[in-house]
Amino acid sequence: MGRRASAWALLADSVPFYPLYALLFADSGLSESEIAALLAIWSITGVLAEVPTGVLADRISRRGSIAAGGVAQALAYVLWSAFPEFGAFAAGFVLWGIGGTLVSGALEAWLYDALVDLGEPARFQRLYGRISSCELIAQIPAAIAATVLFPWGGFALVGWASVGTCLGAAVLAARLPEPSRRRAGGDGAGDDAGDDPDSGDGGECRGGDHAAAGGACSGLGATGGYLATLRAGIGEAVRAPAVRRVLVVVALLTSVDDIEEFFPLLAENWGVPPQWVPVATLGIPLAGACGALLAGRVRPARAGPLLLAATGAFAAAGVWASPSSLVLVAGFYAVYRGVLVVANARLQEHIDGTARATVTSVAGVGTDLAGLLLLGAWALAGLPAALVLTAFVAVLLPWGLRAAAGTTG
Repeated sequence: MGRRASAWALLADSVPFYPLYALLFADSGLSESEIAALLAIWSITGVLAEVPTGVLADRISRRGSIAAGGVAQALAYVLWSAFPEFGAFAAGFVLWGIGGTLVSGALEAWLYDALVDLGEPARFQRLYGRISSCELIAQIPAAIAATVLFPWGGFALVGWASVGTCLGAAVLAARLPEPSRRRAGGDGAGDDAGDDPDSGDGGECRGGDHAAAGGACSGLGATGGYLATLRAGIGEAVRAPAVRRVLVVVALLTSVDDIEEFFPLLAENWGVPPQWVPVATLGIPLAGACGALLAGRVRPARAGPLLLAATGAFAAAGVWASPSSLVLVAGFYAVYRGVLVVANARLQEHIDGTARATVTSVAGVGTDLAGLLLLGAWALAGLPAALVLTAFVAVLLPWGLRAAAGTTG
């Protein structure tokens, strides 16, 4: 199971369009304001679709949701390749945004429940770290594919190759096992805040069995079952104290990843010649992949101090401001990605009800909103402001990641 999930993650992010789609927009004659509008459409779609698609994953199939996300992204690239104009780009970003939300939440819920089925939920942190590592490493084959394909067939060939990559990832996702829907304790116990009104006796149901059961474990109508799952997920996110705490820190912590968008700019400002920026910054995502891969060895209690120390190293790099400072940035990113895996693992441990993808999607909405705060801080005061916010998140981690009452670790 872990190998299949890792293969999916590697293929799903090895998309040749990733390094080039901004250039496609410019080549198609779009202005900077039009490109900004497209990115805004993408972001707004993510915010609006995050929780509804999480509910669908809980109601129907986590595996199916992940596969559908790949299909939606493939359709986006079909539009971009066949009709390279603003309207098609906008529609494509809507599809891509929906595709991303179909995967977000569903992936974590699928992995945790699959491990519960195997009696090994403690492996989540290690396996999720491996999947995150594969997603980062995928930037290398994506860049190589874009570099090789573009001279042969331009944006069109890159686009159709991206369609094939996404559809291939969808096929791999469809072959993943569909786990049952158990409560975290496995016996239906838990407080009311995490109860799923649609789960009947608190036992389990398989996502793949929903169709035969009329789309709901308890036999409720589709609309009633959807709303019941939505209420259960939102209720647990809001009313369960341990879940609420970790949701806050996961949302804030994940938003810090937006700093990655500025790594090339920092490299150039620190004296790296423009033609060497891609090579100079390549080590940063690779360091992040190593950090995610090693996250299984990090205890939640150590996450905050580690991130705070890494943020200090990043601040030192900003003061030093030379090409060699990128080594410190890579160190920061390695620690950050490892801590991010730890935080997501803690969230899954705290979720008690069966609306696991819905609860996780709430964190996704918080990430999008917190990301706007971080980008605004960067726009106002650059790297120092972003690092102050990162340090604040690091200070919050011990509060957010502490064990729930009655548990250890």
